[in-house]
Order: sequence, then C-alpha cells, then structure tokens
Amino acid sequence: METLARYIEHTNLSPTLTIKDIDKLVAEAKQYQFLGVCVPPFWVKRAKREIGDSKILLITVAGFPLGYSMTETKLEEIKNAIDNGADEVDVVWNISSFKSGNPWTKIEIAKCSKLVHGYQKALKVIIETAYLSDDEIVEACKICVDAGADFVKTSTGFAPSGAKLEHIQLMKRSVPGGVGIKASGGIKTKEQAIQLIEAGADRLGTSSGIAIVAI
Repeated sequence: METLARYIEHTNLSPTLTIKDIDKLVAEAKQYQFLGVCVPPFWVKRAKREIGDSKILLITVAGFPLGYSMTETKLEEIKNAIDNGADEVDVVWNISSFKSGNPWTKIEIAKCSKLVHGYQKALKVIIETAYLSDDEIVEACKICVDAGADFVKTSTGFAPSGAKLEHIQLMKRSVPGGVGIKASGGIKTKEQAIQLIEAGADRLGTSSGIAIVAI
C-alpha cells in the first residue's frame, strides 16, 4: 500500500479555527507529506500563500455543511475558491432536493462540474451518507457519476455519523473505476484508515492525520 500520508487530506473545518491554525495545518502537511489540506473558503488564499511551491493540494468546500443553499451561491463559492487558489472543491449536494425526488439535484452537480472542469480542477460531491439508506447511497453515486463528479465523498463531519466501512464498500461497487471515493468524518486511527482504504477509499479527509501516520 502507498504510504498512508498520500491518502490524507489534512483537514480543519472547525468554526473556531484561527489564522494560526491554518498556518499550522499547512506546516504539518509539509512535515508529514500529506497529499493535501482542506480549509474553509475564507482561508484558501492564506493557505495558498503558506503552501508556496510545495506539492500539496489545496482543497476547500462549497455549500457547506448543509447543502441547501442556492445553486447560484454554490457556483459563486466555487469560482471564488478556485480564483483564490483552490485545486479541488468539495461541494455538499442538495440532500433536501434529493429526498424530494427533484431532478434539479443532478442539474446542480452538473453545473458545478462544468464550472470546476472549466478551470481544470477537481470536484468532489459530499452526499452525507449518515442521512441516506443503502439504496439512496447507490442512487446518489449514480447521480454524481452521471453529472460529472470526480469523487463521491461520504460526509461533512457535521452529521450524526461519518465514514463507515460498509458505506465505502457500497460506494466502491456503485461507481466506475475513473471516479474516486473520499472517506471523511470520524477517521481517527491508523487501523480505521487502512480498513477504509482497503474497502475502496482513494482519499481520507481527517483532522487526525498526524495520529494516524505517527503510530
């Protein structure tokens, strides 16, 4: 297996994080050679400056954490994030729309995908598995794939539960080889991280990256 650090998006999306926390996050990513850092939109520009010439991906979020903001708002968030230096955007899909059976769910993701790919960046879609049945997870993956998502992601970390092994396995069976899976939410141990990767996760979003790789 590739070194664990290369799966990890070192994450801090706490509502109370400070500029010192952002600088610390980037410094730790450099020290431990994590694949990337995931930061709030407000701090993208700062993180980009701190990353400098390092080969660290800069990830941020849009429509976070509830997903039911207007599509136009999400698109503006995505545009601003990429303009400020983001390499990838993790957008929370509209769970409310999906639960309503609204076809707009897929249209919104397609619009986000078109915008992100126009910049030659990557789009991850957070489907928030904690709120979905197994059948809904399968349907969600199909919608994301059909709409052009590069990755399907389990969780925001703000729902009642995060990444579960059985959900990663189900998602892996539900997406084609060219679409990645990002596990996030509650990933705290090396054993858990390895299990999720073996189940099919291509990325791990966690704030416990150091504890995972340092053991």
